[in-house]
Amino acid sequence: MTVNLPRSGAPCKISPRGASVIMRKVRDQPRTTWQDLVNDLKRAGTTVSKKTISNTLCRHGLKSCSARKVPLLKPAHVQARLKFAYDHLDDPEEEWKKVMWSDETKIELFALNSTCRVWRKKKDEYNPKNTILTMKHGGGNIILWGCFSAKGTGRLHRIEGRMDGAMYREILANNLLPSVRALKMGHVFQHDNKTYSQGK
Repeated sequence: MTVNLPRSGAPCKISPRGASVIMRKVRDQPRTTWQDLVNDLKRAGTTVSKKTISNTLCRHGLKSCSARKVPLLKPAHVQARLKFAYDHLDDPEEEWKKVMWSDETKIELFALNSTCRVWRKKKDEYNPKNTILTMKHGGGNIILWGCFSAKGTGRLHRIEGRMDGAMYREILANNLLPSVRALKMGHVFQHDNKTYSQGK
């Protein structure tokens, strides 16, 4: 004969069915807030606190995290990056140590640094539903060119005005080659595949 012994602690305020409902909602809509879930359960006849909601989701492996910011890419950009990765998947490590990479970035001086919370598991942090797309625009800004390699970072150059082919070549001559020499590395250069108009 089986005897049911008293459990320690208070019983769960959210029934298994209620937990399934909120789990399904945050899986479909990771940006759902605590208050949204509290209101949903209240409409279903269960009144709980935000802390109870949080504890329930944590027991199922979910926690509230800041959404990752990822660049807004067009499908062509995604395909080009995947092709590059697959083409060089088997390159030996020693070859990568010879590569000098470069890129430009725009830093917004007066951009709105808002955050968004999402419910997710660690492995899902870069799922598109759990990220915020970012675009390079806004108020005042500065544009920087830089380069780096496995051996360290190279020079950083502030770009004044609009970048064209002539300016790009001048930046490479004045910054890339000195950086390669300073780091005492190989001569392979990987740029970001942008197309620049030819200066007159």
